[in-house]
Amino acid sequence: MRMPPAPGGLPPQGPMQGRHAVFTEAYAVLPRETMSDITASLFPGWEGARGWVLARPLTGFAETFSEILMELAPGGGCEQPEEDETAQSALYVLGGDGRLMLEDESHAIGPGHFAWIAPGTRWRIRTADGACPLRFLWIRKRWRPAPGLNPPASFVLHESAVDPAAMPGSGGRWATRRFIAPEDLAHDMHVNIVEFAPGAAIPFPETHVMEHGLFILEGQGLYLLNRDWIEVKAGDFLWLRAFCPQACIAMAPGPFRYLLYKDVNRLPRLDGELGR
Repeated sequence: MRMPPAPGGLPPQGPMQGRHAVFTEAYAVLPRETMSDITASLFPGWEGARGWVLARPLTGFAETFSEILMELAPGGGCEQPEEDETAQSALYVLGGDGRLMLEDESHAIGPGHFAWIAPGTRWRIRTADGACPLRFLWIRKRWRPAPGLNPPASFVLHESAVDPAAMPGSGGRWATRRFIAPEDLAHDMHVNIVEFAPGAAIPFPETHVMEHGLFILEGQGLYLLNRDWIEVKAGDFLWLRAFCPQACIAMAPGPFRYLLYKDVNRLPRLDGELGR
């Protein structure tokens, strides 16, 4: 079951409709129905574009990252998207076709394409000529230096080029497509696609230091967030703070897939700064 994200528009006048957002001290759930015209943002330098800010550094909320669901109308785009020289970006295309320029390299992008963009990289993005709206997730995090490490090089690939790695004991019913090798310590964030067959599960409550942003790409499931089981489906976004207990069960009839952000590979900070 695939649903187009960011439907825009507004529901008709009448009884309260749709599912409700949930915001707690440990997690937040933003259903796709909350991504309407009145919750979209406009950004300087962007043409024919709007975005839904799903997470941003904020006391009591996300600490390490920002995540934005972007929508570019035909002909829309930006010549200089990033204003922070220390920020790295990850892009994942949900729908439509476009052109991504990284320095002087041009990449055609469409559904399923992933890009990691190193801090300080000059990049720009546009919809393809005559294309329908381009929708993509834009994840931003300040790259944190560490002794002996330099920022990795930017890259673009399609998710089909990444073989899913089955989780131990799952018989392949729970697997992860890792765009970044876990042993590459130069990366201080990972963005993966996690996939479940109907009925498959994370069969225990995970509790760990990594903060998460999850965007549901396909299907539906029950997700344990702290003490609560919540039904989620394609187009929804979830934020989980560090150490929030989590588990999930994929519901029939089809696969359950989500794009997962997490901060990794750095010692915890001791100076009171946000992030790790």
